[in-house]
Amino acid sequence: MTLHSILIQKLLSTNAHAGRKVVTHHFKLYTYGIRNQLAVIDSDKTLICMRNALNFIGSLVRLKGRFMFVNTNWLFDEIIEEMTKKIGCYRPSDNALWKMSGILTNSGSPKKFRSRRKKLVFGPTQPPDCLVVIDTDRKSSVILEADRLQIPIVGLVNSNMPLEIYKKIAYPIPASESVQFIYLFCNLITKTFLYEQKRLSSAKAVAVEEELPKAQPREELNRKEEQMKIDDFLKKEVLLVPYESLAPLPDDIADTKNLLDKLVVLKFNGALGTAMGFNGSKSALKVCGDSTPLDLFVEQIELLNAKYGCKVPLILLNSVETHDETLKAVEQYKKSRVDVHSLIQEQTLQQDLSQKPQEHDDLYTSDHGPLLSLLTGGTLDVLLSKGKEFALVVGSDSVAAVIDPQILNYLIHNKIEFCMEVTPTAALESSSSSNSTPERCQLADIALDSSQPMDKYKFSDTRNLWLNLTAVKRLVDTNTLKIGNSFSEVGSSDQMLRQNTAVGSMIKVFDRAVGINVPHSRSLQLSSTSDLLLLQSDLYTSNKGLVVRNAARASPVNPSIDLGPEFEKINDFQNRFKSIPSIVELDSLTVRGDVWFGLGVTLKGKVSIVAKPGVKLEIPDGAVLENQEINDPADIKQ
Repeated sequence: MTLHSILIQKLLSTNAHAGRKVVTHHFKLYTYGIRNQLAVIDSDKTLICMRNALNFIGSLVRLKGRFMFVNTNWLFDEIIEEMTKKIGCYRPSDNALWKMSGILTNSGSPKKFRSRRKKLVFGPTQPPDCLVVIDTDRKSSVILEADRLQIPIVGLVNSNMPLEIYKKIAYPIPASESVQFIYLFCNLITKTFLYEQKRLSSAKAVAVEEELPKAQPREELNRKEEQMKIDDFLKKEVLLVPYESLAPLPDDIADTKNLLDKLVVLKFNGALGTAMGFNGSKSALKVCGDSTPLDLFVEQIELLNAKYGCKVPLILLNSVETHDETLKAVEQYKKSRVDVHSLIQEQTLQQDLSQKPQEHDDLYTSDHGPLLSLLTGGTLDVLLSKGKEFALVVGSDSVAAVIDPQILNYLIHNKIEFCMEVTPTAALESSSSSNSTPERCQLADIALDSSQPMDKYKFSDTRNLWLNLTAVKRLVDTNTLKIGNSFSEVGSSDQMLRQNTAVGSMIKVFDRAVGINVPHSRSLQLSSTSDLLLLQSDLYTSNKGLVVRNAARASPVNPSIDLGPEFEKINDFQNRFKSIPSIVELDSLTVRGDVWFGLGVTLKGKVSIVAKPGVKLEIPDGAVLENQEINDPADIKQ
């Protein structure tokens, strides 16, 4: 018997599945059906919601949050009192205070209230960070007050819960309010508190005070604090795991299906190709043969769904400029086995627009861009309710990201919450042999911007992230991810610093964060015509939605290609190349000036073609250029 079956049996023994005769429309999401005129609550949904609520409570305990437990049923008084005493939150006055209107909204200063028995009690001077309500079916004014103060509410809900009360509860737990279930729920809260309090007490021994002496001038203090935070993030270490060391997939296809059913793919699709003279979305450019980046992703997911019988959805996060075009492109995938959702950034799944959409989709902005905008809306809750536990977040310029169940298997089995994919740079490849064991690396050694000189770094970021959605939910609800806002106005003009601190802040707030050293073929970006030359060349082809490197390529890294402004626009690029040269043996290519390439040109080694002003350089058909510097037609060696 599996652990999941044991937990379900435990829930069934508490009669948590026994609903009421009345089933409201919004509660049908949690019901399994009707039997004997009573609603049957889905125990799987109860288990998922209870796990999310306990994760949220545990995260607040780590942050030393304030809790208020409200019991509206006298039958549970003894259970609640025993729980609050064990976790150190016992306040005898709370059970009387909640019945008095204004106990939360008037908590700005010490207040005195007189209860129905003329007993004088004192109200709290600060509102709680979380309100846990038992038996919310009994309407309480404290729920309305907590909602007004934006205090997250954890509460039990039954099938007859009115919508106006239900929508105010941040963490609803669908279950019957039986004494057995209340005892089980309170027991789990107690264990969560004690576990997190034990972790917190052990962490105090190694805590480091970061505040500077207050006697220093304010400007100097702010400057030093800012520099210390930047240095701290740049020194932040992340464990890098070689892809070759990952365990293989289970032999049973059903196990792999279960893994993939927990995954959702989020693809940023808001970048326009205007820098390359292309008015449409970059995802509409043909990169490998007649396939666009969007075609590759859909084909890859479709084959996974067909092979394992899973349902991996694809959510496209468009900008206002790319949304209409993407909707037309998605029409061709209607007959595929892929569930494709096309949303405008800051729009939530199955909901209307709430704010003006953002036009940029940078994954590493200081406030984490539209990724958080999506996850803080209703989309995250919808994904969690459908059993999705992990999201592969792919950048808008990323072309060769792989939906890899082997990585997903590693993350789930090792309880990883945050994972970034990196590849070694040419400098690291030339200085050391490949390492098959995990190693620690500082963020300062990872290039987060592909336009930066790679000789300074050991690794390059692929801009593909794996996120644990339950962990994201916990961090978003506690506002922990807003740590990145403190770096939105970093004084340094170096963009690399801003990106490093933003990624560093994300790595810091997740409990378990790693990086995976993936093959170079997964790091391909599409930000310029130089990248387009690499993708359309004979170095890469597409196979089953994957971008595959030519096996004849000896070097593990891609050639460095730098095309001048004459090749910047798509039309100029296509006109100046009669056919894309062969670059399998190319190390680096620099092209400047009025240069035109013929048919069947082959480039090898280090090639530099710089035409003098007023000189037109035509590379003849079939030319083979190897380790040459060409400035005029006489330099071309046949």
